[in-house]
Amino acid sequence: MDPQVQQAQLTAILGADPAPFETLISHLMSSSNEQRSQAELIFNLCKQTDPNSLFLKLGHLLQLSPHMEARAMSAILLRKQLTQDDSLVWNRLSPATQSSLKSILLTCVQQEEANTIMKKLCDTISELASSVLPDNGWPELLPFMFQCVSSDSPKLQESAFLIFAQLSQYIGETLIPHIKHLHGVFLQCLTTSASSDVRIAALNAVINFIQCLSSADRDRFQDLLPAMMTTLTEALNGGQESTAQEALELLIELAGTEPRFLRQQLVEVVGSMLQIAEAETLEEGTRHLAIEFVITLAEARERAPGMMRKLPQFISRLFGILLRMLLDIEDEPAWHTAENEDEDAGESSNYSVGQECLDRLAIALGGNTIVPVASEQLPAYLAAPEWQKRHAALISLAQIAEGCSKVMIKNLEQVVSMVLNSFQDPHPRVRWAAINAIGQLATDLGPDLQVQYHQRVLPALATAMDDFHNPRVQAHAASAVLNFSENCTPDILTPYLDGIVSKLLVLLQNGKQMVQEGALTALASVADSSQEHFQKYYDAVMPYLKAILVNANDKANRMLRAKAMECISLVGMAVGKEKFRDDAKQVMEVLMSLQGSQMETDDPTTSYMLQAWARLCKCLGQDFLPYMSVVMPPLLQSAQLKPDVIITSADLDNEIDESDDESMETITLGDKRIGIKTSVLEEKATACNMLCCYADELKEGFYPWIDQVAPTLVPLLKFYFHEEVRKAAVSAMPELLKSAKLAIEKGLAQGRNESYIKQLSDYIVPALVEALHKEPDTEICASMLDALNECIQVSGPLLDENQVRSIVDEIKQVITASSSRKTERAERAKAEDFDAEEGELLKEENEQEEEVFDQIGEILGTLIKTFKASFLPFFDEMSSYLMPMWGKDKTAEERRIAICIFDDVAEQCREAALKYYDAYLPFLLEACNDESSDVRQAAVYGLGVCAEYGGSVIKPLVGEALSRLNVVIRHPNTLQPENVMAYDNAVSALGKICQFHRDSIDSTQIIPAWLSCLPIKGDLIEAKVVHELLCSMVERSDMELLGPDNQYVPKIVSVFAEILCAGKDLATEQTINRIVNLLRQLQQTLPPATFASTWASLQPQQQLAIQSVLTS
Repeated sequence: MDPQVQQAQLTAILGADPAPFETLISHLMSSSNEQRSQAELIFNLCKQTDPNSLFLKLGHLLQLSPHMEARAMSAILLRKQLTQDDSLVWNRLSPATQSSLKSILLTCVQQEEANTIMKKLCDTISELASSVLPDNGWPELLPFMFQCVSSDSPKLQESAFLIFAQLSQYIGETLIPHIKHLHGVFLQCLTTSASSDVRIAALNAVINFIQCLSSADRDRFQDLLPAMMTTLTEALNGGQESTAQEALELLIELAGTEPRFLRQQLVEVVGSMLQIAEAETLEEGTRHLAIEFVITLAEARERAPGMMRKLPQFISRLFGILLRMLLDIEDEPAWHTAENEDEDAGESSNYSVGQECLDRLAIALGGNTIVPVASEQLPAYLAAPEWQKRHAALISLAQIAEGCSKVMIKNLEQVVSMVLNSFQDPHPRVRWAAINAIGQLATDLGPDLQVQYHQRVLPALATAMDDFHNPRVQAHAASAVLNFSENCTPDILTPYLDGIVSKLLVLLQNGKQMVQEGALTALASVADSSQEHFQKYYDAVMPYLKAILVNANDKANRMLRAKAMECISLVGMAVGKEKFRDDAKQVMEVLMSLQGSQMETDDPTTSYMLQAWARLCKCLGQDFLPYMSVVMPPLLQSAQLKPDVIITSADLDNEIDESDDESMETITLGDKRIGIKTSVLEEKATACNMLCCYADELKEGFYPWIDQVAPTLVPLLKFYFHEEVRKAAVSAMPELLKSAKLAIEKGLAQGRNESYIKQLSDYIVPALVEALHKEPDTEICASMLDALNECIQVSGPLLDENQVRSIVDEIKQVITASSSRKTERAERAKAEDFDAEEGELLKEENEQEEEVFDQIGEILGTLIKTFKASFLPFFDEMSSYLMPMWGKDKTAEERRIAICIFDDVAEQCREAALKYYDAYLPFLLEACNDESSDVRQAAVYGLGVCAEYGGSVIKPLVGEALSRLNVVIRHPNTLQPENVMAYDNAVSALGKICQFHRDSIDSTQIIPAWLSCLPIKGDLIEAKVVHELLCSMVERSDMELLGPDNQYVPKIVSVFAEILCAGKDLATEQTINRIVNLLRQLQQTLPPATFASTWASLQPQQQLAIQSVLTS
């Protein structure tokens, strides 16, 4: 556009005549993209050239325009432009403009009639105030708001409360000085206002304000709670359910964020909520919200641990309410015909809320609280004449199993009998629910259920598969077989295979597609769980599977074909390459032709095919390489899928409707609402997992793909939309490095050399470190540390100092973060209602932290082994983080890790590490008496290392070390399985003291004592070291070892014999050859009588072992 024309246009828009400006604003709202983007361009030009005029124009439009759309748009534009624009236009406006805008906004609050615009106006004021109030940039605002609240206009009162609520969220601390005044205002409006809108707005303001207070200040608002609850009950009594629902939503927010605020009046509050939930005359939505409130309180574990368990009478009432909701189910004909997937035919929204809430309640409160309530209420339901009640009892049992698993495992007999009796129920939907419960219990209570009850459960499921009048029951029995076998060892499953496989084959040929799909999934799972035991059924099963794969090719059968693929690939993996090889080729042909065909985006085949290829690769190993060029391109495409994300503004009224598309998941971040298509994420996650599988399976064979796979997966280390994608990307990192290293070592890398590994490592390692820094999930943190450790093992020597520095800094960060999580948990344990159940849950959370510390120990060990003494400056920096881990208040696992790190330093850095002995040896000696056998093992191992490398530094402590080792070796339970490793390492350390510090000990006593402990058989690494030492001592005819008059020779020979009996476990091949030579020498040099008596003292098996080597 010509600059002069443009200038004239701007002058007109910002000039005295309001019409051109109003036209511009209406174009900004235009549905035509072209018109809108042209208007945006001009708007931004105005903003650059004359922001003062532009924003005053917007203000006047808001104040004076008769058109609602124009007023609404100007309120939104002012909010976005003044508060969310990165270049903060507000600061570029003149003080006069700022002042005019502020007063225009307050004038508009007083005169605006339309409710929707009023809300947008309050948003604009709140957001602007939150950025200028802290610097006292709007002194008129709070007095104006207090004036509004005290006025007799409900509209003004409501507006002021809306603004208070938002300011509490943004800048609560600036309101705290007015706490007394606010308390009075809130109380008055909640109790006396005639307008329900005002009372709701006040409730909203109170709840937001409470959340920004310290606990002492919060207690001053405790007396508002009855009035807050009255807002709810009055709305209900006046038949204003939508108002009541707003109030409930606000109270739910309070229950989630500040549950302890409700504690003193918990009985009254929860009582009212349950009364609402029980009131049949109210709308379902209202009753569901009341239930949501109570469940939210139960779930508020971090903020009020154990509080709801103190109200058993309410829990029992709530359980009863949820059970009654499960009765809201119709006996739909569609359920019985089973023509389609529709499993929830006849279920109402009441039913699904009841189901979800039972699950959440059990997880939140645990089995000790829920199981007694269930045992009290379910028997009457199970015995009832109405099928809905029997059905509800079984459904509820399946729903609470996950949260109550520990307690239910203790009462398995009662639980299993309850469910199995219902397998005979006259009503098919009840039988379905019983099968469903068994499937769920097999998942949540396995493998205990499988081990103890297989002889009752499997035959019952097999019988249910014969129910040809009720295909849905048959199909569900097949999927319960899947749940059962997933948690099951081959020895339990194998005796039932004949019966189960033959029934599944019958179902496979039965007309109903749902039943066929169920049978395929069950066969796949049974094969996967029974492994090579499935070979005998292979010839009977495979022809059917191949027939489905080839023939099921119309749209209605897509899922059937997909499940056949899954089944074939799992059967192939189970029976192994030899058995599967001939069919594999044929199956691959079909898959390749499918791969080339155009599939619709919602076709399940893609995802199943990705997994089938990967299983075929695992089965065929290197024989799979020829197919990689077909498999990889689509796989990379799936891994590179962009998440299908729809971002809308949370304040627009056209929000994504969640109900119409089940595959969309929405999350709200700030003022953005993000909708994500879950099917895309799942396909992406599957593809990433498969890439990892191929790299792991094919090793150097995967090399040609690394250049494409690394840039695909590395960015996904920070893919926060989906945990599975991140996990897969993390696991793949070391596999890619290993593949590259092997390819280069084996000369398969098309002329590339070690510099390629360096290049790959420089790409992967920093990316992992950075992702670790931002990772929110503890479990994934541990996986990232593990992957980083494996990467360092492959490319460690290639890391430069800055990379090592960043790894060490990140480890410090991880230790700090982990400690603060532990501290936060310890704080939780001080809460007034904290109980044993909460203690259990805390313990589980802390065990996840152990995993993180484990990995830290591993990484530091790898760095020390890789860089030896040049790592010590970093080790010195770490010591302030590691020293506290030796403390008595730390867990045994942390103490063990701290000791192992020192052991590594002493062993790898030798002389360079002597300077640490003074600081660390006292800890080491003390840890030999630790109550944890793992800590003792690490400590005595460390003493052995110090004995070997400590030279004169350790000399003065040899006596002390001997007495500590003696305690471990002489411990009464020393040969119990859990103590064997500590014992073996103590014996090894004792040997090293004999070897390196003989002049400091009474060797005539100690060497025979050491000999009497041999051979050691638990720690196979130490066994090889110790037995080699024994050999060396015999070879040089060590007098103290052989004893006066060779009196210890029989013992030595019997030790040698035991070592020989153990094959290659207890000694290296070299040592075994030396032992054989020594035995031959002894046979020749010992007096015949001595040799004969030695021989006589051996066990027959030992005599045989020696005889065979002496005569060979």
